[in-house]
Amino acid sequence: MKTPLRVGTVPYLVGRPMDLGLEDEDGIELRYEVPSRLVEQLRTGEIDVALVSSIELFRRPEYSYIAGIGVAGRGVVSSVQLFLRKAIEEVRHVALDPSSRTARTLARILLADGPAPSFEEVEGGTDPRELPCDAWLRIGDPALRECHGEGLAHWNPSEQWTLQTGLPFVFAPWIVAPGVNLDAHLPAFERAADQGLAAALDLARQAAREWDLPEEVCEQYLTRECLYRLPAGEMEQALWTFRNRAAALDLCDPALAPRAIAL
Repeated sequence: MKTPLRVGTVPYLVGRPMDLGLEDEDGIELRYEVPSRLVEQLRTGEIDVALVSSIELFRRPEYSYIAGIGVAGRGVVSSVQLFLRKAIEEVRHVALDPSSRTARTLARILLADGPAPSFEEVEGGTDPRELPCDAWLRIGDPALRECHGEGLAHWNPSEQWTLQTGLPFVFAPWIVAPGVNLDAHLPAFERAADQGLAAALDLARQAAREWDLPEEVCEQYLTRECLYRLPAGEMEQALWTFRNRAAALDLCDPALAPRAIAL
């Protein structure tokens, strides 16, 4: 028997339009982990492909990524939030969600222009909102629920990125580990994206019922805030701009230029 392609994806609503049906594809073994854990598994060779933090593309050599699809946003994306106890101009200490990699980096970039706050990288299992901080970064479904269910004051990093750069922000592409040949499986990833986007409205309504949120909130999030297809050239420009700004803060390697795999 052929060895299956080991694919990792996030356990959040935002990933469903990208991975729907992948578990039913021949030759694919699908697993769910938070982004920080997916990064670890990519690095150790436990998985071959992951829908995971875009900053990882620029922290290890020889990665590639699938062009034109991924998790992105052009403006507000409610599942990545900086929740505030003070006005953003007064924030001096930020607690960072232990599940994130890209969102951590984005927050550091965006807050570097003024008096740079200190950042505390919270250990896994610790709720960042429980720490004595001015603001805490939260990602995934918990951020969406806290934003819309609890009505907490917040500042949206994706929105700020687009205001500053005019570009979308790519949170998570399909990153391919070094030495992995994806050619035979590319149609499966395209089918999953097609199925997921077609089912996005139903997925949003199901989430609204489970989380006791208004349907329009989840529909807005999954069908309008989140972008899952981008022109390959714009996706590359957004990724490379992120790389350059992160590298200016010594948060990644400016020399890395991973190969794009066309669908």
